[in-house]
Amino acid sequence: MTTRSILIVEDDQETGSLIARYLRGHSFSVDLVPDGRAMDRHMTQNRVDLIVLDITLPGEDGLSLCRRLRVVHPTPIIFLTAKSDEIDRIVGLEMGADDYIVKPFNPRELVARINAVLRRRPTATVGSSGGTTKRLTFDGWLIDLRLRELRDPGGAKIALTSAEFELLQVLCERHGRVLSRENLLGMTGRLGFQRSVDVLVSRLRGKLDRVEGVSMIRTVRAGGYVFVPEVNDA
Repeated sequence: MTTRSILIVEDDQETGSLIARYLRGHSFSVDLVPDGRAMDRHMTQNRVDLIVLDITLPGEDGLSLCRRLRVVHPTPIIFLTAKSDEIDRIVGLEMGADDYIVKPFNPRELVARINAVLRRRPTATVGSSGGTTKRLTFDGWLIDLRLRELRDPGGAKIALTSAEFELLQVLCERHGRVLSRENLLGMTGRLGFQRSVDVLVSRLRGKLDRVEGVSMIRTVRAGGYVFVPEVNDA
């Protein structure tokens, strides 16, 4: 079994070292860097399965780093911060974070959240012919469940965070059905609050909808959301 690689971006050396030591004790491979520049250097040379990212950093802050990473990297991100206001959590999710944990925290909670996010990484579904998982199509779009890729009708790859991909997969597999926010949180296995679903839906709409005023994900008043297009196996 491959050891999962965690990158901690934390400028407080004592805090970062404590977290790193605890995660190593739970069989993770862990590297610690103090800022965004060091993070960039590390990621050009090493495989990273998940980033634990402090929001308050010298130079470029965690929110800006997350927004920049999301342009080119699908690597899951868990924000680590002393800020506890719900608005900060929402901003973090809007930037593309997969989860959010507030200092001070129990290290076991961080391990549980890391494991929960990593469990949602791609896994292949092997069929009788030895092939891998199916692909789905809707309105000319293609979603590959093994590669966790979304391509538009022109074939261009659309960058999705792991949270966005999981939500889109749930919606596609249950197209035409009204799903409440509670349903969506449960089906994606996410630790979070209902407002996070609204944030993710908004982000997906921004990437999927090409005609102003027409959305693939329709809001149902007092109900939740429904994925409108017909979805078929590719």
